[in-house]
Amino acid sequence: MSTTVTTSSTSTSPWVPICHIDDIPVLGSRRVERPRGPAVALFRTGTGAVFALLDRCPHKGGPLSQGIVFGERVACPLHNWSISLCDGVAAAPDEGCTPRFAVQVLGGQVHLDRSQLAQLGTDLPLPVAGPVRA
Repeated sequence: MSTTVTTSSTSTSPWVPICHIDDIPVLGSRRVERPRGPAVALFRTGTGAVFALLDRCPHKGGPLSQGIVFGERVACPLHNWSISLCDGVAAAPDEGCTPRFAVQVLGGQVHLDRSQLAQLGTDLPLPVAGPVRA
């Protein structure tokens, strides 16, 4: 499931409403498209905690939103790297990190930080599918 969000608004709130918590499956994810840069992935754990990471594995750019959520981690669907939902850091012996976004859940509504949505990770290249070109 995917949502498109705009960060330009007349609202003075630092938080952007994204979806209801029930729109994120337990042990699953929801993808949030942004006007610029890679999408953001929202994750919901078995305990109901919600986390947000850039939808891009630090290894080869795999879509973390398509990975398997277990505990407070997600396994990248491309090469099974285990990424912490708390801080975006890959588990050893792998090395790397994907940006983490601040999340707020109020009255069942999931919000993301407006300035982070507009800026965080927008300079990172989008993954390219298909054969490598020289």
